Amino acid sequence: MTSLHRSINLHHLAEEAVTGAIGLGVTVATAESLTAGMVAAVLADTPGASGMLQGGVVSYQNTVKAEVLGVPRELLDTVGAVDGQVAEAMAEGARRICGADIGVSTTGVAGPEPHGGKDVGSVYIGVATAEGSTSYGYSFEGTRPEIRGQACAAALQRLLEALAAKGYRA
Repeated sequence: MTSLHRSINLHHLAEEAVTGAIGLGVTVATAESLTAGMVAAVLADTPGASGMLQGGVVSYQNTVKAEVLGVPRELLDTVGAVDGQVAEAMAEGARRICGADIGVSTTGVAGPEPHGGKDVGSVYIGVATAEGSTSYGYSFEGTRPEIRGQACAAALQRLLEALAAKGYRA
């Protein structure tokens, strides 16, 4: 997929997410590691995003994951930053500190080298709501920008699923 097609897809997903969240009166916050704010940025590029996007935290370093988002240091020391439980804790942290209904997080390895024993393309998306949190693991392929774009799209898709669980129908 070309970068233009990826961009169009991301913006389409973001438009759906913004429309769905506003329609439900639901707010969203992000916690991003490998995407470094891309999810929040693509949501903010969408007209009306101020009606649903509370804010976000770029938590590239583990100190930020722990000290700002509240990810337990013991968890980070045990499993590393690229893990489903870490993604869940990041999403919970974003939801809590931004006062949002839904928190969405991204953590993973964009490359070009493996990190913390995890292969390039290993990505986890976390989603947290009042009902609890969950994570989804992925194994993407491509260049660093391609993996980051795929992770952003996956986060938006998981956000849409969380909105659907609250009653949004596209």
